[in-house]
Amino acid sequence: MLVRRDGSVGRLTLNRPRAINALDLDMIRQLSAALDAWEHHADIEVVLLDGAGERGLCAGGDVRGLREQVIGGHPEQTAVFFRAEYALNARIAEYPKPVVAIADGVTMGGGVGLAGHAAVRVVTERSKLAMPETRIGLTPDVGGSWLLARAPGRTGEYLALTGAVMDAADAVYAGFADHMVPSDRVGDLHDALVTRADPHTPTELVLLFDETPSPSRLAAARPWIDDAFAADTVTEIIARLRARPEDAASATADTLEELSPTSLVVTLAAVRAARALPHLRAALAQEYGLVLWFAATQPDLVEGIRAQLVDKDRTPRWNPATLAEVPDGTGRAALASTPDPALWA
Repeated sequence: MLVRRDGSVGRLTLNRPRAINALDLDMIRQLSAALDAWEHHADIEVVLLDGAGERGLCAGGDVRGLREQVIGGHPEQTAVFFRAEYALNARIAEYPKPVVAIADGVTMGGGVGLAGHAAVRVVTERSKLAMPETRIGLTPDVGGSWLLARAPGRTGEYLALTGAVMDAADAVYAGFADHMVPSDRVGDLHDALVTRADPHTPTELVLLFDETPSPSRLAAARPWIDDAFAADTVTEIIARLRARPEDAASATADTLEELSPTSLVVTLAAVRAARALPHLRAALAQEYGLVLWFAATQPDLVEGIRAQLVDKDRTPRWNPATLAEVPDGTGRAALASTPDPALWA
């Protein structure tokens, strides 16, 4: 982590560029400590969050470490990490000073948890945002279910289940970002935040560099997305996709049939449950229970991380292997699960 002051701007730069700035517990703690220190600092007026390197803001959390904790039988370590991460997500959302997040390049999973809840969320033409947790046998977290539940139409279900990547236009359309600034103007934006030229609020300054993104492909796909992803179950969603004439709908059905059946069932239930929640903290609490449920009871989490990030053979062996084998009521059971009270100690 790089933590420094630049005039009235407190700057936080994730600094693991070789890992696309993937978050570990130490980074989370450093971010939290900096926000604590700056909250009442008279000279800090704005916080700027960005990432080192050219590849992205943040590729997500340290899921390899999560796999090791699960295999090693250390649920308390898993609980500590997620509790700290989710507290940081809420802290960013509720921070009394404006947080400006630059989601340039890859911003996925835990990266969305940082940037997606900031007061001013900036993307560039290089941005690639996603919540790809179903690809590793997990479910969207870090407040992702809150954002997904409020995306237009049924795009939240689509993005949550498939892990589809959003470009800048899609991210603005789906409510994951506010402004598109060309990557070669991000440095100018930083300088403007520091010099505080009139207009002087962060949003007004960002608007000086904002460019209207190209039409959103996600918006254009709404007819078949809304039709298919309004179905009650994942099995019915796939059937509706197969019945659509669009090639993209058929390709989406293919994608869903490759992902963890348990993750898909639970994720659909989680996003829909999040629509009824009153605030982000409630969504984070729901996600905390779900993540620990996956870690404690579901073999797909360890297997998905192995296939995608350890052995990288991209051939996970899901258990159960098909949607038909997922027990009835699995989504409800996962949502009703409560973490071991000892994990909160």
